[in-house]
Amino acid sequence: MLAADPGPARVLVVEDEPRLAALLADYLRAAGHEPECVADGAVALEAYAARRHDLVLLDLMLPGLDGLSVCRRLREASAVPIVMLTARADEADRLAGLELGADDYIAKNPFSPREVVARVKAVLRRARAPARPPATLHIDEAAWAAHWQGRALELTPNEFRLLRTLASRPGRVFERAQLLEQLHGDGRAVTERAVDSHVKNLRRKLEAAGAGSERIRAVYGVGYAYEA
Repeated sequence: MLAADPGPARVLVVEDEPRLAALLADYLRAAGHEPECVADGAVALEAYAARRHDLVLLDLMLPGLDGLSVCRRLREASAVPIVMLTARADEADRLAGLELGADDYIAKNPFSPREVVARVKAVLRRARAPARPPATLHIDEAAWAAHWQGRALELTPNEFRLLRTLASRPGRVFERAQLLEQLHGDGRAVTERAVDSHVKNLRRKLEAAGAGSERIRAVYGVGYAYEA
């Protein structure tokens, strides 16, 4: 079943490279959105305060007020979806943006405007999705047991550790290396791809229990987050 199209949106593009901003605006407009481009962080805050856009596409490296500062200030006053866009490959910067409340993070190298539009669509879909009914995940650390809506999850020890870690901070993005440390803190030689394998199995078991397949969200190039 195809996910519903979230529909058109007013997108604030905060990008100080004129050619790139124009390119993004063209692709967003072709996808049915209404883009507004600004090249300065302080101006971006003023523009959002005045027009309350549906989504902010935010460059990290801006003159004056940088993207992280803009993200922080937006998040203090609003739940507007924020997609960060940057040429930096530094993982620390990527995580900083996500922990400040950005909904997604896209690297410019390599850069694909089609990917940007696809990510915008995905973030809008999540933001506009109807509220889900209350769901209950119960983790009993003493018994090494987990239940979804009262239904026992038959987890391996590593799957339990993984779920316990992710669910301890709903919405926070954990790096693969951080999760691997929780699974194998004894220094054994295990690759980070082992985390992907455990996540795949954990998602399957959560889905079988009725939690849905997207309860554990992947963040490309970084790791995973648990969506409460």
